[in-house]
Amino acid sequence: MRFHTRKWVKPEDLNPNGTLFGGRLLQFIDEEVAIYAIIQLEHTRTVTKYMSEIDFVSSAKQGDIIEIGIDVLKFGNSSITLTCSVRNKLTRKTIIVVDKIVMVCLDEDGHPKKHGKTEIEYVKNRLED
Repeated sequence: MRFHTRKWVKPEDLNPNGTLFGGRLLQFIDEEVAIYAIIQLEHTRTVTKYMSEIDFVSSAKQGDIIEIGIDVLKFGNSSITLTCSVRNKLTRKTIIVVDKIVMVCLDEDGHPKKHGKTEIEYVKNRLED
């Protein structure tokens, strides 16, 4: 798992229990996965199609730093399927794992569009071309 992003848990990210609000964490995940997919597929009209069941196994509190990791499971014709793991950098505990997230490229009319990608590309490889 490659950890791409770190977020600092701030007061506005907390639930009534004083821990990281699940909805806020899902917002962080959705945004990071979208950015990752858009960069990999080189297509800005890439949207969330599916997110598998989630299970919060631990949390974070104000001041903690969380890390969001993303890995590619497979490339489809118009989609990319990813997995995501979030961990608390300070406690080293996993907060959540989302086994499967499907992101889909869309055309101007909102229909699936082929992206032509079959493997992960890294920025350094793109710069060499």
